Amino acid sequence: MTPAAPPVPDVLELRAALARGTLSASDVVEQLLVRIAARGDDPTWITRETDAALRARAAALDGMPASARGLGGLPLFGIPFAVKDNIDVSGLPTTAACKPFSYRPEASATVVRRLLEAGAIHVGKTNLDQFATGLVGVRSPYGVPANTFDADYVPGGSSSGSAVAVAAGLVSFALGTDTAGSGRVPAAFNNIVGLKPTRGLVSNHGVVPACRSLDCVAVFAHNCPDAQAVLDVIAVPDPLDAWSRAAPAAGADGAMRDPRGLRFGVLAAADREFYGDVQAAAAYDRAIDRLAAMGAVPVAFDYAPFAEAAALLYHGPWVAERYAAIRTFIEAQPQALHPVTRQITEGARAFSAADTFEAMYRLQELRVSCARVWQGAQAVDLLLLPTAPTLYRLAELEAEPLLLNTRLGRYTNFVNLLDLSAVAVPAGLRGDGMPTGVTLMGEAFRDRALLALGAWLQSALNATSGACRLPVPQPQAHEPAAPGAGSGAGIGTVRLAVVGAHLSGMPLNHQLTSRAARCLAATTTAPVYRLHALPGTVPARPGLARVGAGAASTGTAIAVEVWELSTEAFGAFVAEVPPPLAIGTVTLADGSTAKGFVCEPAALDGAPDVSAFGGWRAYCESLDGGQQR
Repeated sequence: MTPAAPPVPDVLELRAALARGTLSASDVVEQLLVRIAARGDDPTWITRETDAALRARAAALDGMPASARGLGGLPLFGIPFAVKDNIDVSGLPTTAACKPFSYRPEASATVVRRLLEAGAIHVGKTNLDQFATGLVGVRSPYGVPANTFDADYVPGGSSSGSAVAVAAGLVSFALGTDTAGSGRVPAAFNNIVGLKPTRGLVSNHGVVPACRSLDCVAVFAHNCPDAQAVLDVIAVPDPLDAWSRAAPAAGADGAMRDPRGLRFGVLAAADREFYGDVQAAAAYDRAIDRLAAMGAVPVAFDYAPFAEAAALLYHGPWVAERYAAIRTFIEAQPQALHPVTRQITEGARAFSAADTFEAMYRLQELRVSCARVWQGAQAVDLLLLPTAPTLYRLAELEAEPLLLNTRLGRYTNFVNLLDLSAVAVPAGLRGDGMPTGVTLMGEAFRDRALLALGAWLQSALNATSGACRLPVPQPQAHEPAAPGAGSGAGIGTVRLAVVGAHLSGMPLNHQLTSRAARCLAATTTAPVYRLHALPGTVPARPGLARVGAGAASTGTAIAVEVWELSTEAFGAFVAEVPPPLAIGTVTLADGSTAKGFVCEPAALDGAPDVSAFGGWRAYCESLDGGQQR
């Protein structure tokens, strides 16, 4: 057997090493190839990029200018990742774990394209429960990815291979999908973080649908800051996805800087069901105690409407949406499906259109009932639930494949039906050495808030991540800024107007969101500026220049976003600004001012004037169909 290399580092650690030059992208690839080879014939993967392709991708990255590395350049430069094999990657087949269904996509899914444009290295397509149907990870003709702690236990599904690839240290992060819990349950069973974003926040274009109205692309990572770094790249509205939607511009998903004073919902004693698993019950109690010890306040809530909503997903007509997703294929080749997948999917035939409408009416009633948890005198900021009530051995699942799978979704199945955001975090190891997890849940677009709080909780509950025992970063305490007067900024905060690559969804926006900045407004400058596309910058950046005195008629209003961040964070941000850019003062449309990007005049010589587009985003969208390079 080939000797194992060290595990591939997490995103932030690897990004820092690449920026310092202590590692190259080629070094990263050679390290992961050794580690992958050491595992031999590994059902974690369905298809991998060839070794030659990986080395070529790394060499191309290493050949880019030094400015491409680190936070100031491509945000995921040299970071290896894996993709669940129901997400398209150009050049590789998409199988959805069903060989006769396999096809070769002409283009990558939007989410994959964005990661590649951010400098990440795609390693391969991972195994899954066929057609993303299951929470167990065993319904695949390509074998069962081994649970990274004990191969006798299920790895969790449906995104089994993606979770195992991260937990085993083969990649820094991975993409999965999550309709009923598939991005959370395998995270819990392998001791890593699983982010299920708000529905529509991440594009599903190029993803094989399970339930199109509920599907989400999920992120598996070693810690919450890593998941945030990936989300910063992929959370962008996509006109190619009819379900795509943007987070509110006012920053409703801004970070919770401190757990103190937060109210979190917990299950009442009568609602706690662990199917006799006393170790799982103890892990949930421990998580509640840790979060309370950090100053948050536990509040019991009425779980009954949430449980009823969860039952609708597989015991109601939503199973017909799974049938609709593959209707042509299943009617032509029903024998091609895994027996359990076929049994579940063909159950859709028992429901009529009238049943579907009646279930939709009931779901709307349940949404109103569940929404009360966020309202009134007993309102909570978030919920803390077990990710799964227990975990099972493969032999147990074989005896009761449907019943035990249903049990695993007890605390996950309702989340997308109720339009919630969720982050699963490791909750430490049980007495038997197996991992367990809890999930933070919030209203739609609270993703970044949950990730910020999840970083605190993971650090308190777990010293390491995955089976490869990577250390978990310690969050830094930060006092919230008090409201200020005049400019609208808080005391100890700075307003920053961004005009180019730092706009929401653009390649460098992570430099703001990673520092808990919040977007105050989308507006324009006063009509006294010109915008130029600076040649040779990676990623591409504009230069903003104010027209000279007496020449106001030649200026125009340029689209900007105004962000607020702490003075400490602002100082660190300014230190990363590369020449020829600098921070000066920008006049906004309402006559107020904010700190903002300005450009050295010499750099504008020969730089195309793109002011006619009205802003950098509109200019980028005019190039290559909106692809940012």
